[in-house]
Amino acid sequence: MSESCSIESERVGEQLAGTAPYAVAWVALEQNGPWGAKAFTASHLDPALGREIESRAAAYDVRPSLIRRPGRHADEHEEGARRLLVAYTVPGRTWLAEGCIDSPEQVVDLDWEAVAAGEPPAFLERTDRPHLLVCTNGTRDVCCATRGRPVAAAAHASHPDQVWEVTHTSGHRFAPTAVLLPFGTVHGRLAEGASLLGAAAQGNTILAGSRGRSTWPAEGQVAELAVRELTGELDLDALSVDGTTVTHSDGRRWDVVTELVDAGVERAESCGKALVPMTRVATAVRPVPDR
Repeated sequence: MSESCSIESERVGEQLAGTAPYAVAWVALEQNGPWGAKAFTASHLDPALGREIESRAAAYDVRPSLIRRPGRHADEHEEGARRLLVAYTVPGRTWLAEGCIDSPEQVVDLDWEAVAAGEPPAFLERTDRPHLLVCTNGTRDVCCATRGRPVAAAAHASHPDQVWEVTHTSGHRFAPTAVLLPFGTVHGRLAEGASLLGAAAQGNTILAGSRGRSTWPAEGQVAELAVRELTGELDLDALSVDGTTVTHSDGRRWDVVTELVDAGVERAESCGKALVPMTRVATAVRPVPDR
């Protein structure tokens, strides 16, 4: 029997940096009951509504997700109030707004352009409270369920109002995987989630298992993490990225040169898929002299 994709990825030492999805903002809608592989059109959410939410989000580089509380999920249609989280991820301007809505149709009516520009929805309460969304969607990849659900359950036990199961964060082979809102930091091979929430409450991140901050495209994620590893900087608001140039809030700057390298091994990107060549990104961090 072949290995699961997450065990295989870990065994061959696949790089995590630069694998977070790109999104300047996240919209997470509570949707209880079962989820299909593509949950916005394969759940108890109306498929046409799900497609419309996905379309509007994609137009503004916003990541839509369905969430539910950890635990058993009866196959029931549930109407009425549900939670909505909206988060903006840019360092120094990060926020999270949350609240209850009466109908999922209200998500379509979000001012998506304003959210992508960093303006919180007026009908939600801005709390800036960290939330951890752990991928558990086993119909998309079994690793997410078998490895993600125990992590979600344990974190929920200690932080019951701040932990959710989520439909998809990308990168099944890095399971257990999660996103921490509002910062948009995505984490893989997650042993437990409580420490991420604890660090975030102090304005810090944890580098072990970090896949990158969704605010930046892949190269920018790699550049930011390379500088953090070099300097030991953990403050979530300390660094900004422009291309592959990283700037610290204290004025220091680094240019990060990246090179895609063939890793010389193959692995599957998801359970049941064929093996494909694996690459990694080599980096060289060069301080930019003061002008």
